[in-house]
Amino acid sequence: MLKRLLSILALLSFVLSVSPAWADEYADTIRNFKKAGESGYFFDKAQGYAVFPTIGKGGMVVGGAYGKGRVYRKGKQIGKASMTQVTAGFQLGGEAFSEIIFFENEAALKRFTKGNFEFGAEASAVAITAAADAKANTTGASAGASITEHKAANIGEYHNGMATFTVTKGGLMYEATLGGQKFNYKPL
Repeated sequence: MLKRLLSILALLSFVLSVSPAWADEYADTIRNFKKAGESGYFFDKAQGYAVFPTIGKGGMVVGGAYGKGRVYRKGKQIGKASMTQVTAGFQLGGEAFSEIIFFENEAALKRFTKGNFEFGAEASAVAITAAADAKANTTGASAGASITEHKAANIGEYHNGMATFTVTKGGLMYEATLGGQKFNYKPL
């Protein structure tokens, strides 16, 4: 009886220790953005959003970034997306971050889900888990700052129907670059 109880306790402790590996990275990222200050307010009123749990970025003069995501309409997944970015300019290092793009209305969501969508030039400064950025592009301008994965301070509003937030997960990257993010969408 004691052996059986010890076996059950050992199994239970093993299951509890690996349960975070079973967690859905998309649900975790959405939960983080809901708790991350101003970005949390966008969930109630947005027509939809695209969420990218991890985007990896790195460079040395020429750089790039890539991440996979999902697109949601009113909280229900409608497709998958990928983000690529190529940059040129002074840059050194690498970082990982999460990104969410909110769509204010159906027109903005349709523009994004037509297949290929692109944000224009950006300038940013990133150090370890603190970040501040400003973006100027063909769809408008935005700015934001993130402190950690679980606590972000954001300055955000819709520009041409879209609002973008990022949370730095880790890394160290110095940059003064020109580049843009390009998104590809595939419906379910």
